Amino acid sequence: MTDKTPVRRALISVSDKSGIVDFAKRLAGSGVDLVSTGGTAKALREAGLAVADVSDITEFPEMMDGRIKTLHPRVHGGLLALRDDEGHLKSMSDHGIGGIELLVVNLYPFAETVAKGGDFAECIENIDIGGPAMIRAAAKNHRFVGVVTDPEDYETVLDEIEQSGALNDETKKRLAMKAFSKTAAYDSAISRWFAGKLGETFPKDFSMAGRLDAVLRYGENPHQEAAFYKTGDKRPGVATAKQLQGKELSYNNLNDTDAAYELIGEFGSEKPAVAIIKHANPCGVATADDMLEAYLAALRCDPVSAFGGIVALNQKLTGPVAEKIIETFTEVVIAPDADDAAIAAFAAKKNLRLLIAGGVPAPEAPGLLMKPLAGGFLLQSRDSKVVTQDDLKVVTKRAPSAQELSDMLFAFKVAKHVKSNAIVYAKDGATVGVGAGQMSRLDSSRIAARKAEDAATASGASESLAKGSVVASDAFFPFPDGLLAAAEAGATAVIQPGGSMRDDDVIKAADEAGLAMVFTGARHFRH
Repeated sequence: MTDKTPVRRALISVSDKSGIVDFAKRLAGSGVDLVSTGGTAKALREAGLAVADVSDITEFPEMMDGRIKTLHPRVHGGLLALRDDEGHLKSMSDHGIGGIELLVVNLYPFAETVAKGGDFAECIENIDIGGPAMIRAAAKNHRFVGVVTDPEDYETVLDEIEQSGALNDETKKRLAMKAFSKTAAYDSAISRWFAGKLGETFPKDFSMAGRLDAVLRYGENPHQEAAFYKTGDKRPGVATAKQLQGKELSYNNLNDTDAAYELIGEFGSEKPAVAIIKHANPCGVATADDMLEAYLAALRCDPVSAFGGIVALNQKLTGPVAEKIIETFTEVVIAPDADDAAIAAFAAKKNLRLLIAGGVPAPEAPGLLMKPLAGGFLLQSRDSKVVTQDDLKVVTKRAPSAQELSDMLFAFKVAKHVKSNAIVYAKDGATVGVGAGQMSRLDSSRIAARKAEDAATASGASESLAKGSVVASDAFFPFPDGLLAAAEAGATAVIQPGGSMRDDDVIKAADEAGLAMVFTGARHFRH
């Protein structure tokens, strides 16, 4: 059905008043009567506009500190009445209810109040009641009522009213869809905040909302559609980053950049660290006293896979490092900041995306991760376990050296961000071989060893980079074979969670091979 109901009266009640005065002036110029509440009415009157108070319509004063003002039949009747239903029209006439053809509402700033650290009572007071009720009423009756919840729609609404005195049916449907999305997101934020206050990580009904940031060219593959939504979480990363240059980020760019920056967060920001990521897996990670040294060490691990990869840094990107990065084709570089020399160096590479995140994500911070399944989704807390030296248990006859311990902790941090089964060889604060995503831990060990040999060949080294390294496994070795493969590659020490039924066999094999081995007691599966 179509209905070009003339817009004769608009109810305006907004928390965010940006652009509202100019919007209201143009409505008034089109002959639309204005009704408003509280601070919105005050702002419009100060601009010289004639505005009726909602209390003039309801003949009932605002009360209870403004909690009660629009919850009244003369408001909701004006929004919900079907203009082509004789019974509805009679009710309007009998009860003195005037029609409202345009509702302009944005809600109390609940999420913003939470974000700024408002206490419980303040957050509760910023839960809007009348606004969502009016929005849902107008959206349900969108055949006759336009509902505007986003200032971005002001211009479209004004253009149509100025041209024809009414809104198009498709516009009203689109506005209604946005309105229901808005109230759903609003209630989702409140629900999750309440659950957090009650310590309920997994409430019976769980919802998560996001706001569209960009419709992407395609998804993982060209035949798939994709979009990027932001949740409002301020964790430093792709959602908070400012893109300084480069073409539009793709689905795979965003996914890989997130993986890269989450990994680099493991190292804080005190000592330079670099991670190079390809297909969400690290192909090289290193820490050093100098950022350029760290980048070169990370690149050395797998220079072939680094081609077309993502580079993440935990400190400000400088000119010399940027000059070195552009020698290898790189899709995205993300860092907390960048100096002018780095920005200038990248300017010559117009397709390279440079993202400034403003900070580094804390690995121990809580959070939730969602994975969709057919007919549902899995929800889990973020893997925020940080293994320290105090967590380690030496299980072999030989204890690791100080250098081996340092490299073990480094390698285990990296293994946490490698797809399972994960094996990471590391030496002197840099990865020298990574085996990822294999069905067998033995295969991951062999792949990582081969990568170390390839890296040696590429760098002109006389022997595998795995010689004298340590090896980290994201989960226990179920049999000694994977561990023995690491020993054959030249590893001298092993860090793994432990917990296998055959731990004794694995420990015995480590002792016979002269390896030092520690158990962490914590597993880092990543699927």
